[in-house]
Amino acid sequence: MDLSIVIISWNVADLLAKCLTSIESQGTSLRYEVIVIDSDSRDHSVAMVREQFPWVKLTACDENIGFVRGNNLGASQATGRLLMLLNPDTELLPGALERMVEVMESDATIGALGPHTLNSDGTHQPSRHRFPTVWTGVFESTWLEAYAPKQMMSQFRVTDLPNEGTYPVGWVRGSCLLTYRALWDELGGFDERYIMYSEELDYCKRVHNAGWKIYYVGDARIIHHSGQSTAQVKTRSHVHFQHSKLRYFRKFHGLGAALFLWTVIVLNYMWQLTLEGAKWLLGNKRPMRRERVRTYWVVLRSLLGAGEQVAMR
Repeated sequence: MDLSIVIISWNVADLLAKCLTSIESQGTSLRYEVIVIDSDSRDHSVAMVREQFPWVKLTACDENIGFVRGNNLGASQATGRLLMLLNPDTELLPGALERMVEVMESDATIGALGPHTLNSDGTHQPSRHRFPTVWTGVFESTWLEAYAPKQMMSQFRVTDLPNEGTYPVGWVRGSCLLTYRALWDELGGFDERYIMYSEELDYCKRVHNAGWKIYYVGDARIIHHSGQSTAQVKTRSHVHFQHSKLRYFRKFHGLGAALFLWTVIVLNYMWQLTLEGAKWLLGNKRPMRRERVRTYWVVLRSLLGAGEQVAMR
């Protein structure tokens, strides 16, 4: 088997059908298998796969095991020399599969790569990055990002290089990630201490530290209908994003960096909570402000209880 494609699905039956159809339509000569791990979906995902795509290897879990554990489970069933992790809300555009494999096999030093990712409307979706610094962690995905030095964020998001190019980067998004199954096994797959977010950053960092390169392939394209699964659990997504960020920096940058970042994030959420609460009191868009206050309070409480996580690797 040349390639094993692992897809973790949760309540996105229609998008999953499009994803599987796009794989089937590649017209590739590659010998591949598709492994779908359904994480206890409550829609018709399982029945749909069984009826419309009987060639797929389906595991229907009786609990939501999450993205990280799901990919590790799927990878453990893989028999391909290459391993691709693919989100269920993606569609491979023509030729993407063979082009990614071609680049992978063109250089023996490449350990992982990702494609050029497009939004649903065809616009560019950032999916390639350089490794973050502590200061990147301070600004990225917080209200402070608007005040971040432009060169810093450009470096992090690799906007100084063309979208159509093929070149080494720090890490690529887990919406579509190709690696060697033997390397995946050697490195232990995804670190299951992450629930969601930063797991692919962590994996690429370990690939890099082991002496391999990570590549972005600009002429292999996919569409990513981003965030369809995580949109179902918005508050938990906020919590997991921040906890995963802290775990990554504790693991690769040390305790001091993690404590500094924890302090900045906590202060950020305190400010946001105060601001949204004040706007609610003034009667400004109260339903939206109430929802934000609730979300920020849940995240803040989780961060204040995260001292043990920050202290541990």
